[in-house]
Order: sequence, then structure tokens, then C-alpha cells
Amino acid sequence: MKKTKRKQGDFKRDLRSEILNVFQKYPKKPLNHKQVASDLGIKDSGVRTLIYELLQVEAENGKLREVERGKFVLTEQASTSIEGIIQVTKFGRGFVSIPGQEKDLEIPKGKTGFALWGDTVEIQYNPKARRPEARVVRVVQRAKTSFVGIIEISREHAFFIPSDNHIHVDFFIPKDMIGGARNGDKVIAEITEWTDPDRKPFGRITKVLGKPGSHQVEMHAIIAEFGLPYEFPADVLHESEKIADDISTEEISKRRDFRKITTFTIDPYDAKDFDDALSYRKLDNGHYEVGVHIADVSHYMLPDTLLEKEAFLRATSVYLVDRTIPMLPERLSNELCSLRPHEEKLCFSAVFELSENAEIRSSWFGRTVIYSDRRFTYEEAQEIIETGKGDHANEIVHLDKLAKMLRAERFKKGAIDFNTEEVKFKLDEMGKPIGVTIKKMKDSNQLIEEFMLLANRKVGEFIGKRKDNEPEKTFVYRIHDTPDEGRVLQLKTFVKHLGYKIPKNADHSSSGIIKTLMEQLAGHPEEDIIKQMAIRTMAKAEYSTNNIGHYGLAFDFYTHFTSPIRRYPDVMAHRLLQHYLDGGRSANANDYEVKCKHSSLMEKRAAEAERASIKYKQVEYMLEHTGKIFEGVVSGLTSWGFYVEVGETKSEGMVSLKNLTDDHYEFDADKYIIRGLRKRTELHMGDSVMIKVIGGNLNQRTLDYAWINSK
Repeated sequence: MKKTKRKQGDFKRDLRSEILNVFQKYPKKPLNHKQVASDLGIKDSGVRTLIYELLQVEAENGKLREVERGKFVLTEQASTSIEGIIQVTKFGRGFVSIPGQEKDLEIPKGKTGFALWGDTVEIQYNPKARRPEARVVRVVQRAKTSFVGIIEISREHAFFIPSDNHIHVDFFIPKDMIGGARNGDKVIAEITEWTDPDRKPFGRITKVLGKPGSHQVEMHAIIAEFGLPYEFPADVLHESEKIADDISTEEISKRRDFRKITTFTIDPYDAKDFDDALSYRKLDNGHYEVGVHIADVSHYMLPDTLLEKEAFLRATSVYLVDRTIPMLPERLSNELCSLRPHEEKLCFSAVFELSENAEIRSSWFGRTVIYSDRRFTYEEAQEIIETGKGDHANEIVHLDKLAKMLRAERFKKGAIDFNTEEVKFKLDEMGKPIGVTIKKMKDSNQLIEEFMLLANRKVGEFIGKRKDNEPEKTFVYRIHDTPDEGRVLQLKTFVKHLGYKIPKNADHSSSGIIKTLMEQLAGHPEEDIIKQMAIRTMAKAEYSTNNIGHYGLAFDFYTHFTSPIRRYPDVMAHRLLQHYLDGGRSANANDYEVKCKHSSLMEKRAAEAERASIKYKQVEYMLEHTGKIFEGVVSGLTSWGFYVEVGETKSEGMVSLKNLTDDHYEFDADKYIIRGLRKRTELHMGDSVMIKVIGGNLNQRTLDYAWINSK
């Protein structure tokens, strides 16, 4: 075959492109022609001379700028620099969300630089270009500095393979940096050097966790993966132990006394800390007084103490499948602040006078002292609600009645029911899952939920609602923005394929569409799956001093006041509320906004860790049932397969299309179905299917299913 002779012009054009790529790789570093040639691996003196000439040409064209004799940098005049959080696919492409743009900005493979998933990066692009090609200029802040994964050791070298699928590169580990690890161990690694984005970073092993599959190894791996604190510093524990147990007569005299009013707690059967209690009594005017009493953590945890600083850093308690990583030491969370039965406790309370129809006639907020008469589990309270018999039955039954009226009124005003089913595992002494239950919200759960929501809403209103000419007060709000209209439209289009249509007379605002959809889904098999999809179309709730209301709850003012043992924002709300009750001026908004942002970030991290621990146990449990058949619901459709969620465990796995032998199946993205080309069998979201467990990957927390309908 005759070779096509390469023209001189083609060679120059290709070389010019390669030269500019070098400058894009080092956008702020001045380079001369020798450095460019060296980076390109060019030693020929004639080509090096040509590189020098092309540098001069590109400087005249304005693409390069000569900063000193013979040294050039990339011109940035046509580009815009902006910071954002990057997501990098396993194929090396990046996506960065840009404010004011509907679509994420795509970063081509080879232009993501040294960025990893979740990093805050500075990107550069030309917004006026038809297809604005962007590149990462620098990593502003790493999302992670420690990584969990598996080490593979050979005779000459070792590689670290991250467990997190989002990390698109493996690390090269020199033999003297493996830290005593053995082949196949689960380890923690960090990057030590990364000088060329086209090559793997160098790293070292900082900790050996042990062999994969062990319960303790895997839970410690999740703790390390999400950077969770495992133990309290000794000085923090020492400070907590020095706090006195007794409640002085002087302290009680400063508070409203509820010790003689019927009071009780209702919590999960395995709860160790009780941070909320309800009091109840009938008033002489025929109305009812309901007190929502919350542990007064701020009384014991004073500003600028070690306890305070540690609580702020943690910001939230984290609940893994087998353990709690608390925000506060046990001395506070389980002893001093816990509203244990038959003990006098200090509280911060929201007290309401309600009519027989659950209309709020008055509210009071302040510090109290209580005495809990009884500790109920949710199961015990539920039995009393259903039978009308048991300790404090009259109080619990009537509180349930009031709660249901409050709930009905909330939904009438536009609140959306996003409660989904939760998975709870029964573990043996070795941490192996031997049983799984699905936690559902019952009347007893909703009773507590409604009165907590009431307290949070009314505290928010008390501070946030202003009279004429009254100055605004800085406060910590729990906010939830309205959903993006574009995403809601996508959801609306998607559910049309499932047979759900929004009536023409329905409210066509974003909130109206979602509310109508949720009402239509009630009781249907795909309800939980589409709820999850609807949640993903919406903004995430977060903490802020800038109140925009809470869309999901349909509240104009909402805070978190009711769980200070496990949430730092609640402690801030308590302190600010007392400050304003004492007549104090508005607090510094900037200081509190910084704390709000930190708390939101820590809450997100905790939720991801909790999901990871549940997912691991789901995979572990299902792998013990390899070969068994389960009924599930189609929860996702892609060009490579479909996902199925098994009803009795909520475990999601994938059925690969390439493993289906009875027909050739293809994904129709427009109709959002998978169809067999010969038999015309169709699969839709929400379809009930039978699957067999055929495998999985514990390290990646994934499951593989076979569709037994396919023969």
C-alpha cells in the first residue's frame, strides 16, 4: 500500500497544536523553546529551531505572551476563569457546574489536569465560543486527602486501587511506601507526588486496615473513606467529665417548672440519648397545653470550650449500621443532657396552647426544668394508639389526634410527603447481617414528627417574622429551595412514560406538579422509586442565615431546634433564641453563615457515610443468598442494563443486557423503555420482575442480578 507523504504544512500545524497543549498543561509557567521541546521528547535540533519560530508566531497571533526574553506563557485574554466542583468520570472526562448555566461545563479527557472527583477547581474557558472547551487550571482544594482501597503488590512495584468508583486513577506505590501492607489488604493511602496528569500519581500507604470482608475492617474503612472522627481527644473527654451532675436550686429558680406536669419521651427501642420530650395537660379554658421539651445542651457546652470546638468540627452525629459516631461525648449525650425517665433535666422548650381542633392559640419559648414520667418506644406508643390502653393512654391518644390534625393542615398548605422506607439490619456477634427489616412511619412516629415540626416552625417564626420597622435578626434557618423548573419538566416527561399524567386543572408550578404526582403515586409499587427520583430533582435542604423558606414542608420560616445532642445548628438556634429573649442585638450574620455552610457540608458527608454502610450490608446480605430468587421492582434503565430494587431488602442490583440470551434487548431513551427486538418484550420503570442473585463486589458495593423472566 502506497504511503501518503506528509506535507510540511501539516507537520507545522500538528506541531503548533502540540506546543499549545504543553502551555495548557502548564498555564501559568513561563516556558522557552528548549523546555517545550523537552516536554514533547524532541531532541532534533532542526525541529527545536522550528519550535522557537512557532513560539514567535503564536505570540504575534496573541495566543502566547512573551513575559521575558525567550520565555512565553499562555494568553488568557479570551478566557474566563471560574471556580467550581468537578465530577470526573472513569473515562477521564470532567463536568463542572457553572452558575447561571443550565448545563454543566464539560472538560474533555486530558484537560482535567490533576483534579479528582469532588475537588474544587479553577477552570478556564471561552464563554463566547460555539463549543466552549474548558480545562482545569489548578486544584483549589482537594475534596479528599486520604483514600481507602485495595493494594496489589507484585515483585517490582505496587498499585493502590481506590474503593470509591469516582476516583478515576490508581496510585503507584513504591515498595518502600507500602507500610507493611500485604497483597490484597484494604488500606488507606495518600498522594505524595503527581507531576504529570497523563501518568498515575505516586502515593504511600498511611494505614493498613486488614483483609477485606471483615466487619470491623469494612466499617473502619467507611469511617476513613469519609474522614469521620473515630474517637474524642482525651482533653475533650476530660473537660466533659468535669461538668457537675447536680442542678442547683438557683438554676431551677431561673426556669419555668414543668416537673409536676405529665411528661414522657417516645424514641426508637435502641435509642441511648433522648433529646426531646412531650408534656401534656388540659387547661381550665378547655384548651390543651403541649410542651416540646428539648435537652438544654447549651447550658452544659459553653462557648470557646474544647467541647464546643469539637462539636462544631463534627457538626452532626453519624449513624452507621452498627454504631453511632456522636457529636458529643457520652457524658453529655447519654447522661447529663439525655432526658432519661425519673430524672430532673434542664430543657429549652416550646410550649403551645392548642384548641380541640389543633389551632394554636398561644406560644411560649424559654428555659425549663422537667421530670420525665415514662420512656416509651415507638412500638409501645403505637400499641397504645391502636388499643387505647396502657400508661398515659389518654394523653398519647389525644396527642395523636392533635398531631393528625396538624399534619392534615400542613399538607393542605402544600407540604409534600417525601418519607421513604428505611432499612434496618440485625447483626450477629461478628457483625454479619442475619436479618433485615423495613422501617415504616407509623402513627407514633408521625406524632413525634408533627410536634417537632411545630416547634421548629414556631421558633423560626418567632425570630424571623418582623413587625413594622423592626430590624432583622440573624438566625439559623433550615432552608429548602423550590425545585428547578427544567428538572421538574424532565421528571414530568419521564413519568408520562409510566402512565402518570398531571391533570390540566392542576397547579402547574414546580411545587404543584410534584405534589400532584406524589398524590397519584400513593400506594403504587413504584411510589418509593419515583419519590427518590423526585427528591433528586430538587435542591437539598441546608442551613443558612438567609431565609428563603422550606419548600418541601411548605413553611415560610423553619429552623432546627429539636435535636441539639446530635446537630450543631440546633445548639446555635438555642443560643441565638436565648440571646434575643434576653434583649440582645442581632448577631453577626457572616460568622453564623460560615458555621451554617460547615454544618451543611458535614451533614452531607454523614448522609453519604450512612448510605455507604447500609449499601455494604445490603450487598453482604444478598451475597449470602446467591442463587436465590427475589421479587423486585425495576428502578433504573440504561443502555447497558437495568437496575432492580428487591422489595424485602431494598437492595439494588444490575441486570446486564449482554447476559440476556432469549432476545436482543435495546434501550429506547425517548420512550425510556428496554425492548426485545424479536419478541417485543418491554421493560418499564416500576415493573415487577423476578431476579436471581448471581454475584457482586463488596469492595465496590455492587450487586449483579439475573432476570429469570428471560429464558
